[in-house]
Amino acid sequence: MLHFCWTRQEGLCLRRKQRGALASGTSRYIETIKEAVERECPGVVSCADILVLSAREGIFSLGGPYIPLKTGRRDGRRSRADVVEQYLPDHNESISVVLDRFAAMGIDTPGIVSLLGAHSVGRTHCVKLVHRLYPGVDPELNPDHVPHMLHKCPDQIPDPKAVQYVRNDRGTPMVLDNNYYRNILDNKGLLIVDHQLAYDKRTRPYVKKMAKSQDYFFKEFSRAIAILSENNPLTGNKGEIRKQCNVANKLH
Repeated sequence: MLHFCWTRQEGLCLRRKQRGALASGTSRYIETIKEAVERECPGVVSCADILVLSAREGIFSLGGPYIPLKTGRRDGRRSRADVVEQYLPDHNESISVVLDRFAAMGIDTPGIVSLLGAHSVGRTHCVKLVHRLYPGVDPELNPDHVPHMLHKCPDQIPDPKAVQYVRNDRGTPMVLDNNYYRNILDNKGLLIVDHQLAYDKRTRPYVKKMAKSQDYFFKEFSRAIAILSENNPLTGNKGEIRKQCNVANKLH
């Protein structure tokens, strides 16, 4: 669901579905919104703002909190997908890497724990988790959850053309809630980082607290998203307001 979005000095809002890639479906939605906005007020609203506000509305539509966010960002004059690799952790990074990467953006431990709660929604493709199933099942996985994972991911080497996945949360798969934290405390997290989040001494106290209180989860999640959305944006006369989100104006 939530492919983390943040801004840098280039003024870009980079969102990742797969390493270094903006999902094509997401790109089409953003361009449709941009075209509608340009018809009403050309040259005013940046693509960076559209991405941030779209993420906010997506969170709210999935049952999450409504998060007040600032606007006024400008777009960069260049796009660099490789920058994502330097700032956002991969899906199977260690919890230490995750903590370090987000701490560099000014997000503290409870904020980071809350951001990973976005794993409450959506699905994980088999290619990202088969290493926990083959050639032998990861003993850290809840044995009651393993048969479902094996049913959904029957091949050690998934067919790249097949759409094979496991829902992150079988109970409320399309609701952003604190069920994720109860799942990972029960060893039902799909990714290595999910398991580490639940058992690392730096993060476990916050996981337990969020498992008990959705209000606390939403409070920390809202705070972290606001920080993430304000990470070093371009404002004022820096950058530009792109006419088309997938290309800088000089190339338009």
